[in-house]
Amino acid sequence: MILPVALTIAGSDSGGGAGIQADLKTFAVLGVHGTSALTAITAQNTRGVTDILELPASLVREQIDAVVEDMGVDAAKTGMLSSAAIIEVVADAIARHGLGKLVVDPVMVAKGGAKLLRDDAVAALRARLVPLAAVLTPNLPEAGVLLGRKVASVAERAQAARDLVAMGARAAVVKGGHADGDVTDVFFDGSRLVELEAERIATSNTHGSGCVFSAAITAAMARGAEPLEAVREAKSFVTRAIARSLEIGHGHGPVNPMFDR
Repeated sequence: MILPVALTIAGSDSGGGAGIQADLKTFAVLGVHGTSALTAITAQNTRGVTDILELPASLVREQIDAVVEDMGVDAAKTGMLSSAAIIEVVADAIARHGLGKLVVDPVMVAKGGAKLLRDDAVAALRARLVPLAAVLTPNLPEAGVLLGRKVASVAERAQAARDLVAMGARAAVVKGGHADGDVTDVFFDGSRLVELEAERIATSNTHGSGCVFSAAITAAMARGAEPLEAVREAKSFVTRAIARSLEIGHGHGPVNPMFDR
């Protein structure tokens, strides 16, 4: 049996709701073989992050090289990258291996408020990784940090998507989950501007939703979908994962990418 190979370059969530753990679950459910390059270990649960240990940048590079050189990678994604040094080696490895189907989830803050990207790493993210992204998937606060201004309304999301593509990403989808009302994401790929709508699910159990969304895009692209098709599939998938989220722990429970199992 042959499966497409997807690679996630991200941190570990000891609570299993986000990060590498959420990505690998999503990959498995969506029919691709999941591989990983771990960037950091976090001690966290549904209530928050209590400790973070970054792995050496050289070890992150070695993990990526080991996977690509043996198995090949049909699509890859980034999540928590933590530091400028890690961003530099990840960007170098992506370019060196020609991994064109790259989804960049610019993870900056955990659901509980802990910083997952150092302030001095934002410039490296803008300069080194955004231009390599086939699809960039910021939420509203992340889009605001990348662009240096507030992003809130649907019109502001549309302009943010345009500006992120002008920054070098081949496509951007600015997610509307942090706004009120129905969830409207805005996708732009340099020519098409598309609003993607979904009903808001009344739950606080949304831990890992951004990871699952970007992993689902990656899985679809690994199977051959073009970016807009992959984003549409991922939007439907994460909405269902939120609708069937898990009542686990005493804080923000995780979304459930295994909802049909």
